[in-house]
Amino acid sequence: MTTFGRVTSVTDAGVHFKLPLGIQKAHKVDVNVFQRIELGYRTDARAPEGYTLVTSESTMITGDYNIVNVEFFVEFKVSDPVKYLFASYEPVSVLRNLVQSQVRNVVGSTSVDAVLTTGKEAIQMQVKELISGVLEKYDIGLMLTDVKIQDSEPPTDEVTAAFKAVETAKQNAETVINEAKAYQNAELPAANARADSLRQNAEYLMQKRINEAIEKVAMFEAMYSEYELDPEITRSRMYYEAITEILPGVKLYIDMSEGGVQKLLPLENFSDTETVTQYYGAAEGGAQ
Repeated sequence: MTTFGRVTSVTDAGVHFKLPLGIQKAHKVDVNVFQRIELGYRTDARAPEGYTLVTSESTMITGDYNIVNVEFFVEFKVSDPVKYLFASYEPVSVLRNLVQSQVRNVVGSTSVDAVLTTGKEAIQMQVKELISGVLEKYDIGLMLTDVKIQDSEPPTDEVTAAFKAVETAKQNAETVINEAKAYQNAELPAANARADSLRQNAEYLMQKRINEAIEKVAMFEAMYSEYELDPEITRSRMYYEAITEILPGVKLYIDMSEGGVQKLLPLENFSDTETVTQYYGAAEGGAQ
């Protein structure tokens, strides 16, 4: 209530009295009612879709220089009736302009993909924080309670189709990547197992060859030691062992009657004369 234009009291709802003849005036303010400001559209029961678009408010430029239409609304309430009535001229208009400015500011620093898809909630929170901070600074008796993006879409059907094609391509790419990762996860353990098996087999063969070489070296060194002790006997022994290895299972007679020259005379017929002759010549060659 004001007396001669000066605020003299603030009272709740109920029966109250005031002085007549313009001495006192009562100013009614709904402080417990949440009010709403629509931007980019207006609710219209007569419209086919229940609302009409206001493109001058909804058309914005994103941070990556794309044009989008963003329709949103804010909810607010009066927090201080005195400041609401007398601290500013048309505080609701001030709030409307402030909301438009901050929404354009946030959308202008956000990518078009975020505005159209997953970034709406983040945009709402950021806009609410910015507006609340400015309202606290202006101190016009209003308190913002909520910011909601009703819809965000490209400005034309052609652009909408292009964005849908891009989103479809992204989803297909993610599907292919996930399938590739699944195939990798399925095949990699088997490949690692095969690689380990091959590596272990190679190490086994390597060690086997090394052991065989060491064994042959040891046998050669042992044979050479025996050869140094008695070369003649060792040579004869090696000769007979070679004959045994070349002609296994064949009965032979060694004739040394003529000047110590050894002759190998078969006691049984050879089944393969050509092969035995080849072995016989190899044996004599080795003995010389």
